[in-house]
Amino acid sequence: MQPGWLKQYFHQHVDPQHVDVSRRDFVKSGFVAGVAAGVAAGAAGSAEQAEAQTYINPLGGQWWPSSWGAQDVRGANNRITPAKVLEAAHLIKTGKIYQLGRVLEKGIPLFGERLGAHVVLPGTPTGGPFGNHKLYYHDELFVGEIGQIGSQFDGLGHIGMMASDGKIRYYNGYTQEEVGTAYGIKKVGIEELKPFFTRGILLDVLAVKGGERLPIGYVITMDDVQQTLRRQGIREPGEGDAVLFRTGHGKLWKKDNAEFNKGCPGPGATVGRWLVERKVCVVGGDTWPVEAVPGESADLPFACHAIWITMNGIFINENLDLEALAADKAYEFAWSFNPLPLKGATGSPGNSVAIA
Repeated sequence: MQPGWLKQYFHQHVDPQHVDVSRRDFVKSGFVAGVAAGVAAGAAGSAEQAEAQTYINPLGGQWWPSSWGAQDVRGANNRITPAKVLEAAHLIKTGKIYQLGRVLEKGIPLFGERLGAHVVLPGTPTGGPFGNHKLYYHDELFVGEIGQIGSQFDGLGHIGMMASDGKIRYYNGYTQEEVGTAYGIKKVGIEELKPFFTRGILLDVLAVKGGERLPIGYVITMDDVQQTLRRQGIREPGEGDAVLFRTGHGKLWKKDNAEFNKGCPGPGATVGRWLVERKVCVVGGDTWPVEAVPGESADLPFACHAIWITMNGIFINENLDLEALAADKAYEFAWSFNPLPLKGATGSPGNSVAIA
């Protein structure tokens, strides 16, 4: 399923004779606006001048080495310390567990051309009988993009961008050559992460703004965040926290997938950078990218993805069901997620939970 805003974006930025948009085209497009002037200048100058030019990334300069060292592959997962786990445990008052992950199944909204979830049984029953009690069993074959559909968790190998040296670089400055292969990434794979258990907070921005859901493209401001914190009576995000944004957009899930995919509300780069300053560990929400789409600038698609994942090693948990938390006004809780340790994967499926 192709989000409508994505086609509109490419109608404005590519040759109208070539309007079919692949995910590879989209990733490359993140560089198009920023490098266009440099490419034009290089074409006009000599080969030596073009080679000497450097790319100026509009989101910032060199983002590596990481504060955890030049060899680090875990990013903000390092903030899940024993002290943080104990802090989170003290937030459990009632013992109620909230399932935040959605069912992974056919018919869910999908980004671009991603392959959805298909479960196939190789025979039913698959095997048996065994013994005098005639035991039978079932196996299943999963066909689909396992790490980047549904209630997905974006790892550090999910997003890269062009650096000033003209190379595509990922978290901690790892280059495309160091990271990418067709059969699983070689660096910053999801298998490097330890389980998450930390303080989680829900920012129910919809309750502050009112209505059924925030409009598509609405950019959550710092004023919205501060109003929400005051209304809920909780302290600001702290180091190692998981911050979850409720916009109401998730109410469209499997009810109107076309509308769900058109775009969404969410934080923009200003709130995104503030969360970096607060040294959070994970940012999540009830939308497919967590951040606002279209965002603050059409020339900087998915700016928060780059700011959080690539530049600062902060993880993203998308497509969460936050309605039960909001209904119970459970704004502060222990939050837990255990990424599937699939070697070389860029993300993980899973069911994050809040324990209040």
